Amino acid sequence: MNDKAIGIFDSGLGGLTTVKEMAKILPGEDIIYFGDTLRVPYGNRSRETIIKYAMDDVKFLLKQDVKMIIAACGTVSSVATGLGLDIKIPFTGVVEPTAMAAYLSTKNKRIGVIGTTATIKTNSYKKEIKRLDPEIEVIEKDCPLFVPLVENGFIGNDTITTLVAEKYLLPIKNSNVDTLILGCTHYPIIQPIIERIMGRGVAIIDSGKATAKFAAKKLKELNLLNKKGKKGIHSFFVSDSIESFSKTADIFLGEESRCFVKKVDI
Repeated sequence: MNDKAIGIFDSGLGGLTTVKEMAKILPGEDIIYFGDTLRVPYGNRSRETIIKYAMDDVKFLLKQDVKMIIAACGTVSSVATGLGLDIKIPFTGVVEPTAMAAYLSTKNKRIGVIGTTATIKTNSYKKEIKRLDPEIEVIEKDCPLFVPLVENGFIGNDTITTLVAEKYLLPIKNSNVDTLILGCTHYPIIQPIIERIMGRGVAIIDSGKATAKFAAKKLKELNLLNKKGKKGIHSFFVSDSIESFSKTADIFLGEESRCFVKKVDI
């Protein structure tokens, strides 16, 4: 048993999809979330900058004395592996859990991957999928406009986001994939648009959900679950405007986002 909080970070709001899934799977766990909203997005930065930002994020969560850290960011998980830190607690990104979920899903061995430009350049999902099964064909596409669209509230049935998504996704759809990885934790926020474009025959793999399931399994294996029996407390930290964060977070976290939000300088 361990009653410390789980630490989750992302470049902005996307990692809240992982928070939401963790709360469903492990409702008794405390969660500390850090969104680096001042420096979002990470996906168009250099490798050196992404690593620096990721290290800052991890150091902040370590100061909160968390029991596990989840990099709920496809870019960080793909680019800043290792992080150069001596982390003595369990740590996971999103690539490995998500690739495994896609591997278990595909029937025709054709998997699509969408993510930030930095994520796609690393071929991280493709490498992990190929490690699981070299015969699987992986079709990748970067979608650089998705993160800023989500961060600025262009979600739901927004016409602009739909037009952008059609341009990005139609080549993947035409490649006859039966599984599509949302390789950025921002993307599930516009999943209904993505599902509509890809059609019913394509399984959508939510990296936030896959990572939450993986993390929950790991905590159980290591006997680190909080067994107090009370509903967990969720605390949110951001590096920019609290008001901007809360307005968008409310869309998919509801009242949860108002529990505790604080701006910090990391």
